[in-house]
Parts: sequence; C-alpha cells; structure tokens
Amino acid sequence: MTAPEEPSGQKPRAPSERPGKRTAPRSRTISWRVRFALVAFMAVAGATVWFTNSTLTHSFTETTRNRAELRLALYSGNLVSELRRHAIVPQLLSRDQALISALQSQDFSLSTQRLISFVDEIGAASITLMDRDGRTVAATDRIRLGEIYRNSPFFVEAIRSNSTVFSVIPREVRGYQFTYSRRLVDSSGTLGVIMVEVDLQKFERAWAGISDAVMVADSTGKVVMATEARWRGLSEAEALKEQTPEGAIQRAIRATADWTALPTDVYLQGEAVMRLETRVPFQGWRMMSYTTYDSIREQVNAVIALEIMGFAILLALAFYALSRKTALRMALFQRESAELRVLNTRLQREIAERERVQETLAVAEQSLAQSSKLAALGEMSAAVSHELNQPLAAMKTYLAGARLLLQRNRPDEALSSFGRIDDLIERMGAITRQLKSYARKGGDAFSPVNMGDALASSLSMMEPQLRQRHVQITRILPDEPVYVMADRMRLEQVMVNLLRNALDATKSVEEPEVEIILAAGETATLTVRDNGDGIQDFDSLFEPFYTTKQPGDGVGLGLAISSGIVNDLGGRLTARNSEAGGAVFEMQLPILVDGIEAAE
Repeated sequence: MTAPEEPSGQKPRAPSERPGKRTAPRSRTISWRVRFALVAFMAVAGATVWFTNSTLTHSFTETTRNRAELRLALYSGNLVSELRRHAIVPQLLSRDQALISALQSQDFSLSTQRLISFVDEIGAASITLMDRDGRTVAATDRIRLGEIYRNSPFFVEAIRSNSTVFSVIPREVRGYQFTYSRRLVDSSGTLGVIMVEVDLQKFERAWAGISDAVMVADSTGKVVMATEARWRGLSEAEALKEQTPEGAIQRAIRATADWTALPTDVYLQGEAVMRLETRVPFQGWRMMSYTTYDSIREQVNAVIALEIMGFAILLALAFYALSRKTALRMALFQRESAELRVLNTRLQREIAERERVQETLAVAEQSLAQSSKLAALGEMSAAVSHELNQPLAAMKTYLAGARLLLQRNRPDEALSSFGRIDDLIERMGAITRQLKSYARKGGDAFSPVNMGDALASSLSMMEPQLRQRHVQITRILPDEPVYVMADRMRLEQVMVNLLRNALDATKSVEEPEVEIILAAGETATLTVRDNGDGIQDFDSLFEPFYTTKQPGDGVGLGLAISSGIVNDLGGRLTARNSEAGGAVFEMQLPILVDGIEAAE
C-alpha cells in the first residue's frame, strides 16, 4: 500500500505549516517560562534550606555547648569535693587513740570492727591499717589482712612524709585505685600507716549514664578516670584511636550525617563530637568531655524536613496546575502525531529505498574499481606479450644451438645453453606473477607494507611500457625502509594509476621525465611529478568519469578510485601544478613507527 498523494502541483506541508497550527512559538515561550520558574523555585528552596540549616545549626550548637560546659563544671566540682572531703580522714584517724593503742600493744582484735564502723560514716571505699613493717593488721576488706605493702608507693611516701599523701595506684585490671595515707606516730616514733581509699568509680558510673563521654587526665596527661574502661592508662590521643576499624558503610553514614556542616572538634569512634575541657583544681588534673551532635541533627533535620515538605507541596500544586494545561495540549499533539506518523511512514520508505540504492552503488563502485584495474592490466598485457616474445625467440635459438652441440658431442656447452634457457623461463614467470598479483582483488585486512618494495613492484609491472616510451625515471628513496599499514594490492593499484597518468601526460613531450620521491616524516609521502602539460581543472580532477585522454584511452576512473583507496587507508591524495611545469601528485599515508601508526 502507498501513502495518499497530495494534490498535484503542491508540496506536502509539515504539521507546523498547516492552518490552525501556529501555537508552537507560544508553546516554546511558555515552556521556557515554566523552566525558569522551576529553576527559580528550586534556587529559592535550596537557599532557604541552606540558611535555615546554617542558622539553626549555629544556634543549637551554642545551646548544646553551654549545657555541656555547665555539666562539665558540675562534674569537676563534685570530683574535687569528694577528694577534699576524704583528704582530712587520714589525719583524723592518725590521732585515734584506739588505733594507736592497738599498734602499741599489737592487739588488733577490735581494730577491724572499728574501721568498719568508720567506713559507712565516711563513705570511703575502704580503710586499711598497717604496722611499721607494712603488714595489714586491720582492714574493712578482711581479704587484705596479712598482706604486706612495705614497697607500695602509698606506704613508702607516707612513712617519709609528715603530712597526708595522695596516691594513684594501678589495679591489676585496667583502672586505678585512689588513696590517702598518713603515718601514725607516738613518742617512740612511727607506729604504722592508715590508708583511706576514695571511691571515685561511682562518678564514672554516673557519667556513663548520659550521652557524653568523659575522661580525667592527671598532670602527665595519662587518663585516670573515664566512662570508657579501655581509655584508662592511655593518653587522650591514644584513647581517641581506641576504636573498631571503620567500614565503608560507616564512612558513608558519617559523611551523610555531617551534611549540616557542624563545627566538628574531633571524631570519636567514627562520629563527629564536640570536645570541651576544663581544669580540675587538684594536682594539675584536667577533665574532658565529648558531646555528640545527634540532638542537634535531630532538631535541625526536623525543621528542614518541615520546610522541604512545604516546598514539595507547593511544587506538587504547581505541577498539578501545569498538568491541566498539558492535558489540553495533548489533544492537539495527538492530532499532529497522527499526521507525523503518516509522514514518518513515507520517510521510512524513502530511507529504505536510499539504503538499497547506496548498497547497489557500493557494489558498482567495487566493480568499477576492479574493471579499472583490469583495463590497466589489459593495456599492459600488449607490452608484456612483446616482452615474452623476445625470451621465447631466444629460447628457440638456444634450443637449436643445444641440439647442435649435443650432436657434436659437446654436452658441457649444451648445459650452458640450458642454463640460459632456465634464466629466460624465470624472467617470464616473474612477469606473469606480477600480472596475476595485480589482477587479484585487495583484501580488508591491513598489514605492514614497505612502500619502497611496493613501488619497485609497481615499476616492474610498468617496465614494458617504460621501455617502449623511453621515459627518464628518477627515483629518490630514503636510506631506511618506510612502512605503512595498508593492503599491498590496493596500494600498488594506486601507484600504477599515478605512474600511468604520468606516462600519459608526457606523450606530447620530446624528452619525457617522471620523478618519483618517497619521503618519511610525520607521514609517508610518495610524490610523482611529470613534465607534461599540467592540470587544467582541479575541481573535477577526482570525479568519476572525468578524463582528458582521447576516446578509447581511458574512462576517467583511475584517480577517483585511487582517491577512494587512499582515503580508506587513512591518508589523502592531492594534486597541484609544478612551478617548472607538469603535474605533481602526492599520496600521504600515516607512517608506521615501531609498530605504532602515527596520526597525520
């Protein structure tokens, strides 16, 4: 079936050219307005969200920081109060007459019970009484009775000092024991040492119940108290590195959580935290707290989510209004699409027809290229037949001479004649092999080709014609071989066409000359120059069936085919007139250097 034809004398008009279809410019204007409004809306929404995020983040961060500073000051005050409250206990117990009498009489039967009665009132972790040898004679923790602390720091320093000594003693497991110790004396000298252990772990347990992480470092920077047990005994930097390896998912979550651009102080276990520090007025201690930004993010994200929801509702309403207008236009577009489908069907038929024509044209071009080669081959065959006649005549003469020599019983001389006949046969075979090779069709596979060898083969095929014409051939070749990636048969076809054109151009010249130059630079360039009449029409030079030869001498396909072959090889074929007269043809191909084809 064929599409309905338009009325005669009229061209088919596109839908936009038909009456009643003049809304396209207005539609484009509306479309640009909608796009501009959408971009402006998104810009305003983005700016609003960014401003809200920045403002609220700063405000909530300051509020959180103030609360954390207040909480840190409260923790520091409680810690100092506890330490100072226990600092007076060893001094009071060192004056207790019951304990002094027990040490003097070495009767400790009631001492342990007396210490137990004190520990509940004082609120200490434990109280221990040691004699002058460092042996525990009374203790609230009965397990310690009999233990010797002669070399312990708290005992040694208490014996040497006249005042109360504070000691931080590492435990067997990670942690520390905080003690106050003081010696007991009488008129005879030192009787023993009383030690009071301060229970600071209750603060650690209380701090662990909130979202902050807290640590206390002594004057050397070593962590002595912390909500994380593994931090004790480390420096702050080492403690912050004590975390499980961070995975890719955790890094992605952290990057997503930090989108609010919070003023991160440090990262604790892969999460951004706010670090605060205060000085504890006790032996150079410092207290650090690490507060997470989770509450800030939740508050900021809640407000931003409400804003985004509001913008989304406004955008949905705008799209709804636009969709109503779009629905009205859809009917018009459907009508136009039906007409476009008809035109599309017609265009598809035309495209299919053109593709068939192009395929036929490609086949015809290949056939014409082979026909041109065969035409050149036929032209050379006459000269080749003349070349073959001479060896045949010589072979006949040598055979007759060899027969005569054999009859005269001179076989050595006859063998010499047979050798000459063999040389003539080899020469005839070389001529026929060149013709057979040139007659073959080129392949699609490229391989490295030495242009010097290809040129020598082309000149060998043209040798009979050159002998008949007596043309002076000048060859200028580089010292090194020049390689290109090409199909040798097609490359030789181009060279033969250029040589034939040069010979034909010098037919009317008394002293014909053809100069062949092969050069290697950025490209491999083959130049063929003659001293003929030159080129008259450059515009039609490479057009098919254009020729300046006499009828019967050529069909005008040689240069057109040669140009197509050179283009397929990635090069170009150009022509110009020489200043000294004659035509110059240049074939430039990408040169092959160390196996790499250079770009032109």
